[in-house]
Amino acid sequence: MKPIIDILEQRIASAMTHIAARPAPAIVKPAQTTKFGDYQANGVMALAKQLKQNPRQLAEQIVSRLDLSDICQPPEIAGPGFINLRLRPDWLANRLKEAIQDKARLGVDPLGNPPTTVIDFSSPNIAKQMHVGHLRSTIIGDVIARVLQFYYDDPGKIIRQNHIGDWGLQMGTLDYQIERKLKEKGDLAGDDLSIDDLTIDDLEKAYKNGSDLVAGNPEIAEICREKTIRLQSGSAREKKRWEKVREISLIACMKIYEQLGVTLGPENVCGESFYADKLPSVISVLSGAGLLTESEGAQCVFLDGFTTIDGEPLPLIVQKSDGAYLYATTDLAAVRYRVGELKAERIIYVTDARQKLHFEMFFTCARKAGWAGENVSLEHVPFGSVLGDNNRPLKTRSGENVKLKDLLEEAEKRARQIVEEKNPDLDEQQKQKIAHAVGIGAVKYADLSNNLVSDYVFNWDKMLSMDGNTAPYMQYAYARVQSIFRKGSIDKDELLAGCGDMELTEPDELTLAKLLLRYAEVVETVAGDLRPHLLTNYLFDLAQAFSGFYTNCPVLKADDPARSNRLLLCYQTARTIKHGLDLLGIETIDQM
Repeated sequence: MKPIIDILEQRIASAMTHIAARPAPAIVKPAQTTKFGDYQANGVMALAKQLKQNPRQLAEQIVSRLDLSDICQPPEIAGPGFINLRLRPDWLANRLKEAIQDKARLGVDPLGNPPTTVIDFSSPNIAKQMHVGHLRSTIIGDVIARVLQFYYDDPGKIIRQNHIGDWGLQMGTLDYQIERKLKEKGDLAGDDLSIDDLTIDDLEKAYKNGSDLVAGNPEIAEICREKTIRLQSGSAREKKRWEKVREISLIACMKIYEQLGVTLGPENVCGESFYADKLPSVISVLSGAGLLTESEGAQCVFLDGFTTIDGEPLPLIVQKSDGAYLYATTDLAAVRYRVGELKAERIIYVTDARQKLHFEMFFTCARKAGWAGENVSLEHVPFGSVLGDNNRPLKTRSGENVKLKDLLEEAEKRARQIVEEKNPDLDEQQKQKIAHAVGIGAVKYADLSNNLVSDYVFNWDKMLSMDGNTAPYMQYAYARVQSIFRKGSIDKDELLAGCGDMELTEPDELTLAKLLLRYAEVVETVAGDLRPHLLTNYLFDLAQAFSGFYTNCPVLKADDPARSNRLLLCYQTARTIKHGLDLLGIETIDQM
């Protein structure tokens, strides 16, 4: 089932192209208000300007040639040349029936021949606990992966990459501090160092304390640098310790991913260490291509169009004067690997908006080096910050980053309090299940419902509210439909088996049906634009439309065929809410 907007676009554009004797997009959009219809074609004015014709007269010519009688009521011309379209109720009903009978995809056609797509997201550092700063990359990247996997309908075309920070000088610093602490405890036995009992908390403290020591002591800094060199040269002792630190860190990350319901596993980890042996080749190729310039001992790439605030050329530094590599070097090695080895045709990076310039320069460099041709799409999905009540980045009272583990535990705790107040008679297992779904869902939905590039204020009361565009409201809307089927003892299989010709007559029935059929358009748009808030906005509109329908159109008390038709509308609403929330990585529950 092609999205309705695509059908209309194709037919109107065809009529416009025939009249203009040149390609002409119809620019079909959903109508802003129902008094103008359901859709509006806005492309006539641009075409009229090109042809130097009166836009309204041109619109009349297009409408006279246009045949949409099987889908729409007669088109209407408004203003200077807008073409307003209103869908026919009988066509709507038949179209909705097709979507209802599509058990796997709800009437959403997959993209033909999708590109192999790498999605780079989350990317925590080892030896540090994940904090609120990792929240947005992790859940936004997960939604993009889920949406594209559904839209592509080919799991093999989606490659998740967790580019963790697990290499560099910080590893030598951490190793120094761990060894120092264990020596104090007498835990060293010869040349063997046992760190099996260390936790992620221990590693984080060791890392912080070690960094403080390095900052104030050049001798310790040199020891740490030597340790880093030994690790990167393959020293068995340092490598064994590093592997254990990495293991402890990833176990902690995987617990967070599991609690969040994020589709990242150990198999998706491909961190900085993976590219370590590929970095010299990056420098060699850039040098061979004549792209390197030495500046104050460092190897740099100067790219056209990138300057400092003073107008001086801005360098992309790929190797420091001491021979060390930087993030840009690793990113270049990664894009080279992803295109060359993983055969990526689309690479999506989900990171903080403050890295915008880095990605612009890195993308430009990758293309100049020939590692990403014009057939490869390089996309940066930037996002804003999570703020506290003071409109500053969310911190603890002591000024530390809020640990993601603590934030999620608090979310479930607060959701559990709400469950206790509203449904104290539920059994313990059910209460905990609801608390988890509502608490975690509230945190994720509050984030995803904002425009990505905007900062947003983290507010517990708002995100856990049962009113407004929140996860609890959406989860309740789903549970409400399930209660209709329980109350009426409705067998869904029998309902679907008896699905004959549908008839939609009431305004609220038509409004709900039109929104249900827009789901394919929304999925297609999110897959292209990578803006999850378009999906949350749609689901909220759908839930509100259902509320109006349920208020004005009796379901269980209606006589057939209205009763069956309305039950089918309920059924498809619940399916769509559940499916949409699943694409957002948010659980639904049958009872709240």
